Amino acid sequence: MRTIAEINDKIERKQAVVWTVEEVKTRVEETSVAEVAREVDVVTTGMFEPMESSGALFNLGHTDPPIKIRRCWVDGVPVYSGLGAVDLYLGASEMVEGVEGEETRERGGGQAIEDLIAGKALPLRAVGQVTDCYPRASFETTITRETINQFYLFNPRNLYQNFIVGVNGGDRLLYTYLGPLQPQLGNAVYACSGELSPLLNDPELRTIGIGSRIFLGGSIGYIVGEGTQHFPLQKRLPNKTPIGPAATLAVVGDAKQMSRRWVRGCYFKNYGPSLMIGIGVPLPVLDEEVVACCAVRDRDLVAPVIDLSIPRRIRPTFGLVSYAQLKSGRISIEGKSVRTAPLSSIRRSREIALELKQRIDSGEFTLTEPTAPIPMDRSFLPQNVWGSRITFD
Repeated sequence: MRTIAEINDKIERKQAVVWTVEEVKTRVEETSVAEVAREVDVVTTGMFEPMESSGALFNLGHTDPPIKIRRCWVDGVPVYSGLGAVDLYLGASEMVEGVEGEETRERGGGQAIEDLIAGKALPLRAVGQVTDCYPRASFETTITRETINQFYLFNPRNLYQNFIVGVNGGDRLLYTYLGPLQPQLGNAVYACSGELSPLLNDPELRTIGIGSRIFLGGSIGYIVGEGTQHFPLQKRLPNKTPIGPAATLAVVGDAKQMSRRWVRGCYFKNYGPSLMIGIGVPLPVLDEEVVACCAVRDRDLVAPVIDLSIPRRIRPTFGLVSYAQLKSGRISIEGKSVRTAPLSSIRRSREIALELKQRIDSGEFTLTEPTAPIPMDRSFLPQNVWGSRITFD
């Protein structure tokens, strides 16, 4: 029906019809897939949730005399320095090193990234490898986003296509990457926004690929390839959506243009820091199949309920539940009513889809043609460790 070039031409002339994914779902139920496909050009989606496989790459610029940084800390958070002399990578889940006090220990890479995006000044301490061309041994300074050169988010695993529902069938409280899980199935936590989630509305990644422009942290970002733990061969329902964690994407964007509203550091008690990121993905309506996929509802999407009290790679499951059940506030597990809570912000996800719609309507945001598709044939390889002793607390 359309090409991305034709859609961009309409966007530039401010004649494109852009709807949020929720508007599309409602209109399909009121009319039909064919009718909506004839009318709409772009569908906007959004998500706002913790994504710990994220981080910031930045370049300090050279000191005088120059230094080849081999160890570095930003606001007490260790920064990876095994790149160029003053190129650094600040991981979102890295923790403050060697400082006592609960308040300090709850800070990490995610909070440091948020503060830099917000324009705050942070202390930096560096130790160098002394060489003939880099004679300086150490230095200390403060940095802001204005006093460093390149500063961009490079996130190896974002935009999860579905996830798990975590529960705790054991006898003690668990502190997990989903937050606290109460013993004896006291609660259930899920981390996906369901029918709002970008990749559940394009389950086979037909409309996006390497080079696709997205909304990332309040600015423009791009998909750079498959994410780590990309597993598109996950089992799927007849509607093509996966029954558990599946595809992931790696993304990049200029952090100097981002907003603290859409990039927030967070901390999971007794687990560690992370980063909440707002991402919006525009889906070009190339044909009716795009709309048919976007018509999927929470009742048509499922996630596995996993018992995280079992400390193994493969854990017991209590079966599948729909996102409609999860969003109702309670699910039933073996006859027990269990309260549910999301890590993903449904309200913020809606706001991102709406803001992206407004940017496209104004002609500010156009689409890009992918340079290559995302591979959809990747299996998931576990790591088997032989000859080592396994201990559990």
